[in-house]
Amino acid sequence: MKILLDTCAFLWIASDSPMLTQTARHLFLAAEEVWLSVASCQEILVKHQLGKLPLPETPSRYIPRVREEHGIASLPVDEIDALHLSTLPPIHRDPFDRLLVSQSICKGLVVLTPDPLIHAYPVRWEW
Repeated sequence: MKILLDTCAFLWIASDSPMLTQTARHLFLAAEEVWLSVASCQEILVKHQLGKLPLPETPSRYIPRVREEHGIASLPVDEIDALHLSTLPPIHRDPFDRLLVSQSICKGLVVLTPDPLIHAYPVRWEW
């Protein structure tokens, strides 16, 4: 399985949080590929700068370190991903999550997320 992590899933993996379900943890560990979108990096940075997301170090150090420690690849946002946004129904108002949905559809990835609004899109998800 090729997985795209929701931002919260990435953060919960990083902190070994009990919020990460056993199923999600198993899928993460068993995945063929695991990706973190650049959109999630941007979301982490914005929330950190607003003081809503404390981290043990700056996002520019934290994100690459955690990705490397857990074997998570970085997924850039390309033109196809961005343009596909126009085809999505307006279910989710969060632009970061909408971009994750678009990327998962365009790249054929399974989104690892607890977000019920993402579950409402025509995308494969697990939790």
